[in-house]
Amino acid sequence: MSSPPTPLPPTIRWVGELDGHLELLDQTRLPAARELLQLNTVDGVLDAILRLSVRGAPAIGVAAAYGMVLGVRALNPLGSAVVGVARDVSARLLAARPTAVNLRWAIDRCVTAVVAEPSLLRLFREACSIHADEEAMARSIGEHGKALIKPDTTVLTHCNTGRLATAGDGTALSVLFAAWRDGVRFRVLANETRPLLQGARLTALELHTAGIPVDVVVDGAAAGLIAKGEVQLVIVGADRIARNGDFANKVGTYPLALACAANQVPFYVAAPVSTFDMQLPDGRSIPIEERDAKEVTSFAGHPVTPPGVGARNPAFDVTPTRLVTGIVTDVGILRGPLAPAIKTAMADSR
Repeated sequence: MSSPPTPLPPTIRWVGELDGHLELLDQTRLPAARELLQLNTVDGVLDAILRLSVRGAPAIGVAAAYGMVLGVRALNPLGSAVVGVARDVSARLLAARPTAVNLRWAIDRCVTAVVAEPSLLRLFREACSIHADEEAMARSIGEHGKALIKPDTTVLTHCNTGRLATAGDGTALSVLFAAWRDGVRFRVLANETRPLLQGARLTALELHTAGIPVDVVVDGAAAGLIAKGEVQLVIVGADRIARNGDFANKVGTYPLALACAANQVPFYVAAPVSTFDMQLPDGRSIPIEERDAKEVTSFAGHPVTPPGVGARNPAFDVTPTRLVTGIVTDVGILRGPLAPAIKTAMADSR
């Protein structure tokens, strides 16, 4: 049996002080290569977000916060002019990935900070604080959720929700990492996650590196395995959660929730409170990003569909609250009815 891969470098970090740069692990190159991007401009950060070099709602939020620093620093505004420049930079970053609410959460924090104290140094300190807060939230999610993982069970997850998707241990994978550290032994089925294979390329890599047994599953096979009793728990992440508990996650999540409901298998979501969007009453209001059809009609640069055939490529789907057993957050596990539980959790987190 081959030994696990060497540990991955940090997904995201700021190198140096205020005059430093942002360093990102380029996830488009994984698992074959481990290339670090050194970014000195907001354009570089935008490109990394759009190309999915950095991905996962919490990691996107942290990258955007540092992108604010780079964008404002480049223009070197003085005094109150910092606020106007910060708002301009924030508008560009907000347009990059419309579904991930952590992006807006981080940018709003940055803008609020410079309104209160118009200086680049204050903005930089806020970005660093956001980074530290995300790390702490990831640890807390793992500690709150680890009791859900029982010995000798099989857990199924979708997309990538670990260290590569956040500033810390992750969301859904943080729960698995925490349980494994406590000595609980289990196995994982990781959906490959079409069309960019984040489950096969990234989740499998993270779990294998940690020594956790993992098999990759074709997305279309997951519901059948759940029906056969081969899965005892499904836990996924989220990019945005409405105030009633409806949530958006990587496309392919909704069928998993339906299969769990039909077969009495617990279905949990793991996300920090920064992923809740209290401005949205339900999932119908969540904006769904539709990505380039070429991600579906070609693979590794080679066409896989006949010329002239198009494709639909929604990046996310919405799962209704009625299918959710509970939400593992950094302030505890929320169980139904979720709307009042979310309201209380948000009030307690302030």
